[in-house]
Amino acid sequence: MRRTIELDDRVAVELAGDHDRVLDALQARLGMDIDLRGNQLTISGDGPRVDAAAAAIGELGELIHAGERLGAASVEAVAHAVDRNAPLTDTLGDVVLRHRSVNVTPKTAGQKAYVDAIRSHTITFGIGPAGTGKTYLAVAMAASALNRREVGRIILTRPAVEAGERLGFLPGDIAAKVDPYLRPLFDALYDMLEPEKVQAFFERGQIEIAPLAFMRGRTLNDSFIILDEAQNTTIEQMKMFLTRLGYGSKMVVTGDVTQVDLPRDRPSALHDIGTILADVPDVSFVRFGRDDVVRHRLVQEIVEAYRVAEEGHATT
Repeated sequence: MRRTIELDDRVAVELAGDHDRVLDALQARLGMDIDLRGNQLTISGDGPRVDAAAAAIGELGELIHAGERLGAASVEAVAHAVDRNAPLTDTLGDVVLRHRSVNVTPKTAGQKAYVDAIRSHTITFGIGPAGTGKTYLAVAMAASALNRREVGRIILTRPAVEAGERLGFLPGDIAAKVDPYLRPLFDALYDMLEPEKVQAFFERGQIEIAPLAFMRGRTLNDSFIILDEAQNTTIEQMKMFLTRLGYGSKMVVTGDVTQVDLPRDRPSALHDIGTILADVPDVSFVRFGRDDVVRHRLVQEIVEAYRVAEEGHATT
């Protein structure tokens, strides 16, 4: 089956990208022949998928006019919409944060469920493999809440556990010592807010880094609190963290149970947290899968390869 779509100039330019980069990625990801000649886009392939692709690209054009910039994650979003024959605007149309004319949006159904869970629950757990946007979207939601004055501050915390290495003594004040551990959270913040604004928030105490070990005894009111890499917390640490929750606050806990760096005799708090908190109201669990990976497509294959290997070890 073949479908031809007439595009306006702006959409045609965005779809082509540099040296047809976006167009080539769409063609490879969707498994279809996609040809752009001037303003005419021709899609050839299996009938139902061609119709779904045409619908998704039509929606993508509307989103481009609304400020969407195309990249690898956008290609994945189109592919997810086509695979599920679902509207693209269900995900990309949900703008979490606008920054420098770029919209931060969920790219997959799993990410959309995660964003919705954060909005509607006080505590949200985002559990899944690397590259699924757990941390990035949590920071975007926090920055958006701070910008809209829904909370008075953002608190970022993470267990100080090395990934199989011993870094030894780290010089400097507490901020300098935990900087290597919290760097992914900082990177996401600087992606979403102007550097001067981030610095001002730090100086006013509206963005705070709080090492997990120093959280005991605190009550965190009017805050958006993110615990990253939670697979490296013990059961005792997780209990301590969750009971810091104060009035007017939200918590987001992210982690990947396949990347635990704790000693073997210290079980990860994430393994049984779903069972422990199953009957606690206003707590949500969102579990990401391979299809939610929005980094380089090779990351999906790596995640799947390790999953298969681990299942093989479990059965031997």
